[in-house]
Amino acid sequence: MKVVGYGQLETLCEPEFYSRRLTVWGKRYRRVKWGVQAIAFVPVISSHVFRGLPAFIQNELGPAALRRVNRAAGFDIALIEDGNFFVPQQSMVGLTTAMAKLAGSDHLGLLLAPHMDVTAYGMFGRYVAGAETLREAIARSIAALRYHSSFDDLSCTETTSTFSFSYKSASANVQGYDTIASAAAGELLSLTRVYLPETARPLRVELDIARPRQASLYEDVFQCPVVFNAPAVAVVFERQRLMARAPTVQRSILTLEDVARDRPGGAPRQLADVAVGQIRTQLATGQVSIDAVARSMDLSVRTLQRELRQEGADFRGLTSSIRTQRAAELLRGTLESITNISEELGYSSVEAFSRAFRKATGLSPREFRSENASLGR
Repeated sequence: MKVVGYGQLETLCEPEFYSRRLTVWGKRYRRVKWGVQAIAFVPVISSHVFRGLPAFIQNELGPAALRRVNRAAGFDIALIEDGNFFVPQQSMVGLTTAMAKLAGSDHLGLLLAPHMDVTAYGMFGRYVAGAETLREAIARSIAALRYHSSFDDLSCTETTSTFSFSYKSASANVQGYDTIASAAAGELLSLTRVYLPETARPLRVELDIARPRQASLYEDVFQCPVVFNAPAVAVVFERQRLMARAPTVQRSILTLEDVARDRPGGAPRQLADVAVGQIRTQLATGQVSIDAVARSMDLSVRTLQRELRQEGADFRGLTSSIRTQRAAELLRGTLESITNISEELGYSSVEAFSRAFRKATGLSPREFRSENASLGR
């Protein structure tokens, strides 16, 4: 038997492996360093997983449902589905849980599974689907996973006659995970569809959830036997399928370095970096609040503040720095009025924006724009 797990291999190569780690999902992930509790870890995933979801919700459940789902997620998913953000996996679980309640269905994941499309996941998806063979595409997805999510794992196991393409989610066993598991199986299958004929069916699908009462629905959707209580989500095919080639169409010629440049540093793992990502996400979709950021990370406000202090940061300072940075980008790179920029960044007034910007940079917004006008737009 041959086992390939680059996600696990990557962990072994990281310096932090040399401190003893406990990966336990409760409210969050924690690392224990030589018996001393360290900073919390919050698993994140690329916002590209929301691609097409707002339209699906609006068409199937209506505009009111989309607003309720946005509240559950903590941000407007329509405004970030095409962006380059990382969001806490807890937000994704909350979103799908809200969708399931609105739909009145315990099997929402089965509705989503056929619509999942890993090739639409930005640079990551184009790089993975640009491989010549299914074997290479799977290897690419494993190698590039760190640029798509944190604390997840992909692997490919081969026997003499079959191969199993598996995904272990960081949010496994969390309430509401059943929907995620079914959708994840749809994602794995979406990659195989790039290379296999339409008539190809998996030998079986494995799900790491308890066997539901209507198990036959899963076999109807996946059109193959489905095994429950598995160690991970997996799709199993005949081994020779790994050599299947993509149709002779124009493929993206990309490297792992292209994915790395698109997502510098990969998916954030440190809590302060995750918080910064959530501030940026909420800044792009409206007002920023510590309550919304904490909720999206499945932390209390008090815990978030304490954890940030352990990393030498505070929420107000992070928010101020990110707003100032974004303001500078907009002043330098666009012709938007200062009033519009002030509103875009959630300031109560132009005067409040000007005071905050001058305090941070020593210049008023107008002075900053004048001094940087020569940089071009």
